Amino acid sequence: MTSPEPIAANIAAWTKRNAEYTDPSAARAWASTEVRWGKFGGPEAELDVLGDVSGLDVVELGCGTAFMSARLARLGARVVGVDPTPAQLETARRMQRETGIEFPLVEAPGEAVPLPDASFDLAISEHGAAAWADPHRWLPEAHRLLRPGGRLAFLHTSPLAYCCFPAVGQVTEQLQRSYFDLHRVSWPGDDGVEYQLGHGEWIALLCETGFAIERLIELQAPESAVTHAYYSDVPAEWARRWPDEEIWVAWKA
Repeated sequence: MTSPEPIAANIAAWTKRNAEYTDPSAARAWASTEVRWGKFGGPEAELDVLGDVSGLDVVELGCGTAFMSARLARLGARVVGVDPTPAQLETARRMQRETGIEFPLVEAPGEAVPLPDASFDLAISEHGAAAWADPHRWLPEAHRLLRPGGRLAFLHTSPLAYCCFPAVGQVTEQLQRSYFDLHRVSWPGDDGVEYQLGHGEWIALLCETGFAIERLIELQAPESAVTHAYYSDVPAEWARRWPDEEIWVAWKA
């Protein structure tokens, strides 16, 4: 079982990130009406991860400043955003006041969500819980929250990218760490704890949890992509050659 310490460390890390980046960029993120995935903005219109969300009950696990939830609310979904970091949620509430787009926000980690069983048709995580919560705990929570036949879609950094990150600096073209030791990953100078598994472990855990896997989408940055100003540790050129991010799509069997 995950101890409280990684959750507290991640709250501290994202309080800092909120001040540095997510709060200053929130207005721009909330202004966009198009659902896009990842740092290079893979368009939902092309990827077709979610389908029609109008009228669906949706929970976003690790919503951060809740810009993805806001975009889904614009499309007619009944959304609840869940995040453990008060500063991120305060930014989300500020944006709700400024835009008039309102939906419930719940302060909680993805590993322990205080919402009823079988309440949602769709659970999503764009990084969020998919990167910062223990998958052995947040996947069972997502399963619990979904109705039978409900769908799960989550995006995170690919295992390949994790294996190519040095301790400090940009992703490389060489392997830097063992593929089989990815469960908990920490970086020098960063108090946060990230989580990752190899593909075989992801498949096994999803199936053991009670999900049927629908798709795995390995994202490729388009030719027009430019390196992200804040998340510059993955140059666009690298992400055009190898998948920096991936999306899992599954449903509750």
